[in-house]
Amino acid sequence: MCPLCTADDLYQLATIDSKTYERCNVCQLTFLSAKHHLPPEAELARYQLHENSPEDRRYRKFLSRLTDHLVPNLSLGAEGLDYGSGPGPTLSVMLEEHGFRMNIYDPYFAPNTDTLEQTYDFITWLGVMTEMLVSDENFAEWWYHREPTHVCFYKQATMAWIATQYDWEVVYPQRNVTLFHKPMQPLV
Repeated sequence: MCPLCTADDLYQLATIDSKTYERCNVCQLTFLSAKHHLPPEAELARYQLHENSPEDRRYRKFLSRLTDHLVPNLSLGAEGLDYGSGPGPTLSVMLEEHGFRMNIYDPYFAPNTDTLEQTYDFITWLGVMTEMLVSDENFAEWWYHREPTHVCFYKQATMAWIATQYDWEVVYPQRNVTLFHKPMQPLV
């Protein structure tokens, strides 16, 4: 079953290093078969190796690829959720520096589910930064699936499917940056 759209219309795209990658014919998501996912404790250990912090100028520059497109389209004082904030929340800090009120959520590092019960003006998960899958022909050589915590791989067609499901609009302001927003509202 597809982890995004739950369809059973799948085919095996590739087997690389004994790991099976499947593709959904409905939403075009490519994903690593669940039997090859890291167990939660190994995934957490991998994330703990990340040395991302608000003081890291290179990490801030990387995240600015998203904030540079979000900030001009948000109302001052808007409240947001940094979903998947990681071990050193930085995106939320950067957005707070621009005058936005922020909450954070991360299943490992900030698992306060009360933050998921609130309503927000924007959610950084709806601003997606991920390496997009462009060519199936080069999938086996592609570096992105070699990171063991990367288990789902998106094409622009997948992002368009997501937008259609939620009646959102989707824009791609920069390579590997996708922004979803509700029509008739400021771009988020």
